[in-house]
Amino acid sequence: MSDYNFETEAIRTQNERSQFSEHSTPMYVTSSFVFDDAEDMRASFAEEKEKNLYSRFSNPNTSEFVSKVVKMEGAEDGYAFATGMAAIFSTFAALLKSGDHIVSARSVFGSTHSLFTKYLPKWNIETSYFDINKPEDIEGLIQPNTKILYAESPTNPGIDIIDLELLGALAKKHNLLLVIDNCFATPYIQQPIKFGADIVVHSATKLMDGQGRVLGGVAVGRKDLIREIYLFSRNTGPAMSPFNAWVLSKSLETLAIRVEKHCENAFKIAEFLEEHPKVNWVKYPFLKSHPQYEVAKKQMKLGGNIIAFEVKGGIEAGRNFLNKIKMCSLSANLGDTRTIVTHPASTTHSKLALEDRLEVGITDGSVRISIGLENADDIISDLSQGL
Repeated sequence: MSDYNFETEAIRTQNERSQFSEHSTPMYVTSSFVFDDAEDMRASFAEEKEKNLYSRFSNPNTSEFVSKVVKMEGAEDGYAFATGMAAIFSTFAALLKSGDHIVSARSVFGSTHSLFTKYLPKWNIETSYFDINKPEDIEGLIQPNTKILYAESPTNPGIDIIDLELLGALAKKHNLLLVIDNCFATPYIQQPIKFGADIVVHSATKLMDGQGRVLGGVAVGRKDLIREIYLFSRNTGPAMSPFNAWVLSKSLETLAIRVEKHCENAFKIAEFLEEHPKVNWVKYPFLKSHPQYEVAKKQMKLGGNIIAFEVKGGIEAGRNFLNKIKMCSLSANLGDTRTIVTHPASTTHSKLALEDRLEVGITDGSVRISIGLENADDIISDLSQGL
């Protein structure tokens, strides 16, 4: 158990100071490390002592970043990756073997869906999808060879919520590994390990960085599982760079205060959109109109910074809305200081058939907004004139 609160841990978890007595952790931009003698080198490679060997394995900056996320999530260990998708792929590749089976929520990030449907089947690893709004169907999909139960909550881009406690109980009952993508919530808003998750993954590119600067990913969880992920990654090379780790570790120092403001803005804007005559529906976890509002309140501290809503008028209305935006950014990223607007049906999910899009909650007029840190009134003004 930590001696400090979340914000203090994020700021005060640091590497030991060097002989220069620096107050802020320096950047260790080095590919490799030196040894005192042959015995030191032998013992280090034999893992008889903890020592940095090579930055593909570990680096002081990546270690500091990981140690912060481990404490934030209540995990035992972790490993940092070049991107969020590297974290997701490496987790599955390390923990699965040919013939294994995954049960996953259908509402997953597009690249994760491609991983499940295009790449893992090459190694005879199949995935069965469940509707996130019908959790009662999950148990019927579990097979003798099922190894992992996987979900995002909130989902991308539909902003659906799934009961993590329910997933934890199912995973325990059937001896499955529960892997949760906690990117949209961040460990400040929810800690899936408390509900039974074995591994938690993040795209650190999003709210962890929070300023749209660097790419990164991280997986944290049970020590024995992270060991397998580490060994896979040590050999295949998806490691985070020291520079990105240094940036991200500094970013975590302000995660709590940033997320508080993101969520304060998002709630105001969700309320505005819910009353707008040109909006059919709004999905935001802490709006009482959200279908899983009670679940969200149970497992989330705040509602997050992502809002999904539907513009009346279908795909052309969605495109027209984007064309009228003046201040907010049109981008595929999220979790930035700047508010970002995306129309999934004509951009990120345009290659999916309509029925496939509808299955994950993407209608022709669906819009996803990543609410930034601008003044909420200015964001509302821009969205209002766009609508």
